[in-house]
Parts: sequence; C-alpha cells; structure tokens
Amino acid sequence: MADERVRDDVPTDSIQDKSYGDDVLLDSSQDKSRGDDVPMDSSQDKLYMDAQKYWAAVSPTIDGMLGGFGNISPTDINGSKAFLRPFLKSSGGSVASTYALDCGAGIGRITKRLLLPIFNKVDMVEQDKHFCDTAREFIGSESGRVINIFCSGLQNFKPSKKTYDVIWCQWVLGHLKDDDLIGFFSRCQQALCPGGIIVVKENTVAVGTKAFDDTDSSYTRTKDELKTLMMKADLKVLSIQKQKDFPKSLYPVYMFALR
Repeated sequence: MADERVRDDVPTDSIQDKSYGDDVLLDSSQDKSRGDDVPMDSSQDKLYMDAQKYWAAVSPTIDGMLGGFGNISPTDINGSKAFLRPFLKSSGGSVASTYALDCGAGIGRITKRLLLPIFNKVDMVEQDKHFCDTAREFIGSESGRVINIFCSGLQNFKPSKKTYDVIWCQWVLGHLKDDDLIGFFSRCQQALCPGGIIVVKENTVAVGTKAFDDTDSSYTRTKDELKTLMMKADLKVLSIQKQKDFPKSLYPVYMFALR
C-alpha cells in the first residue's frame, strides 16, 4: 500500500498498510475472492513482484506497517473515525454497521482500531502471508469477529457481491497500475450493500503527475488523478477531506468517500 511516504526532501521512510500475491484464504471455509470473472493473475508482473519483496522484509509491527511512523497511528485513526462517522446510520447516514472489508490490511491495524469498534464483523485482504498469519494475534480478543482473511493482491481480488457496508482502502492503492485500480474499484462497487460506501485514504502529490517510488514499488498520485480513475470506474465522489495534524514531512493525505 502506498502509505505515508515522506516527501523527496526528507529521509525516504515509507508508511504503508499493504497488498500483493496469489490468492490464499486463511481462517475461512470458502474463498470469496474467486469467481468466473476474476481478472487474470498479474502477480508475476515486476511492479507487483517488487512490492511483494519489499513487504516480505518488513517487520509485522505497527512501526513496520507505517514505515517507522508508528506514532501517527492514533491521529490517523481519529481522523478516519471523524470522516466515517457522518455516513453511519447511527449518525443519520445510510451506512449500516454490519460488515466491513479492510483492503491492504497488513497485520490489522485499521481492522483492530477503526473497523471492529464500529462494525459487527470484518474481512481483511492482504498479500503478505506473514502479515496474514500474524493478524489474529495482533487483533487479540476481538479476532473472532474477523470472519475471513484473504491472502491476495488487490489486482486479483474479487470480493463477493452486495456484501459490505464499508470497503476501506488505505495506503495500498498506490501499488496498483491504473487499469488494475479501475478494475478493483469496479469490483468493490459491486461488493457494496445498498447504502454502502468505499473509503480511499491515500498519499497525494500536489502538482504534476504521479510519482514512482522504486523502494516499495508504488505510485503517489495527485488528487485529480485519483478522481479520474474513480470516475472511470463509474464511482461517485461523495466527500473529500484532508487528514489533519500529520507531520509536515509527509505527503498530504486525503480521504475520499465513494459509491
């Protein structure tokens, strides 16, 4: 996942929560990521293979997930809660609190601290098997409400249709090529329950076109580039908000609510 990567003029640590490899289902009786119209497996593409190698060497810790910036996690989670809250039925919105999907979930930081406190059950999708194997231990006593952990890259992942109230994608979509991202968005749209939303939370560059980081094999796109890809997937942007109170050394992070 193309996380909180720092700008070019500061040390090149990278923040991310992840996503890429062959589909393996952990802790579930059925692999919901498969279907007749699943895209051709592109996990052997160099972009995705390089990302796999990068994440395979990352420690399965909060600091590892966030590229050495583990201290920003509370600020990040609080900002995400504030962004999500108005959409929930409990706040007068349309989004039920039944089932969420955490994309590029890593060891489950967002699942544990954002999604499980709000939703009855959560699925996770993450490409790195070691992170998948670590997730339930990290999540702890509430891990029984994590129904499925899909070990898959998002470029190949196909969620079940009309299943989720919220699909949360954070610091991971920069790992996807444009065409793969459009396809992923389209599959996520089909996976929403009525009234559900997709939330995208990603780094952005202020001007120009997307920047490539060969350290973790990911792109950082402009807001306009992200919105263009969303529109190509026939998604409607409901809200855009900038994350507040992150260190100035990090790229600007924006949250998008989509349907």
